[in-house]
Amino acid sequence: MTVYVGNLSYQATEDDLQEVFKEYGSVKRIQVPTDRETGRMRGFAFVEMDKEEEEDAAIEDLDGAEWMGRTLKVNKARPRTERRPSGNRGGGGGGWGGGGGGRDRGY
Repeated sequence: MTVYVGNLSYQATEDDLQEVFKEYGSVKRIQVPTDRETGRMRGFAFVEMDKEEEEDAAIEDLDGAEWMGRTLKVNKARPRTERRPSGNRGGGGGGWGGGGGGRDRGY
């Protein structure tokens, strides 16, 4: 199982999260998603620990706690679901994605 950590400070690093979560047990993996365009942290992370009991203890203590000036949202991560294509594109991927209106793409 994996723990979702939301409402993170944009200054938080993987090492910062490692320090906090190692107090609850052995951390197997930390994922800190970043924005594709800016490379900036997106304000949430996923922490995988060795034992479910360790994750439960971390969730109990850290959910609602203030850290780096933010109130954390910590809970069990939901399983990732497969994304379905939107609109009438007729199947798999591609397309430009949302918004952006009125930009000249130069072609």
